[in-house]
Amino acid sequence: MGREKPDFYALKAQKEGYPARSVYKLEEIQQKFGVLKRGGRVLDVGSSPGSWSLFTLKFLKGAGFVCGVDLTAPTLTSFPPNAFFFQGDIFDAPTEATLAAYGPYDTILSDAAPLTTGNRTVDTGRSYNLCDRVLALAESPLLKHQGNLVIKIFQGGDEKILGDRMRKLFTTVKALRPQAVRKESFETYYIGMGKRNV
Repeated sequence: MGREKPDFYALKAQKEGYPARSVYKLEEIQQKFGVLKRGGRVLDVGSSPGSWSLFTLKFLKGAGFVCGVDLTAPTLTSFPPNAFFFQGDIFDAPTEATLAAYGPYDTILSDAAPLTTGNRTVDTGRSYNLCDRVLALAESPLLKHQGNLVIKIFQGGDEKILGDRMRKLFTTVKALRPQAVRKESFETYYIGMGKRNV
């Protein structure tokens, strides 16, 4: 398959010290929409292996704060003082309580993907369930008024439901398939900016 050989973005990530090529998806989103703010508090859902968190920490330059959560234990062995990473399931109440203890947040990032089966119908359904949960976190006081959200979804029919829900929550909603997304992938990103008073 085409994944055997590292592509341009994978090699660039290795060279620049990022654990995964996904960092360039966030870089493009940030360049286009400015979802991260200087001094902001950021929640990174599905943070392992850590590329999005590392990019965010570099952007924040020692200010602000990053909280990362993933089903997989953090791969980063040492954290800067303005970061906290832990292993947890965002569908569980204790995880949400921990996230709340470090919030509220100016930006919620989610590059999270479900465990895939190879069955597109099953996988897109699982992806939507994950997005539904992340959006519920954004609807809660965890995300500040005027806050931003970046969420990944597998394309398969439910993006319209996600987009409609986001338009109720945010003043601006954009969809983007960043250049670093692999050609064979059916993922896309929704960006919500300016959380309304709800």
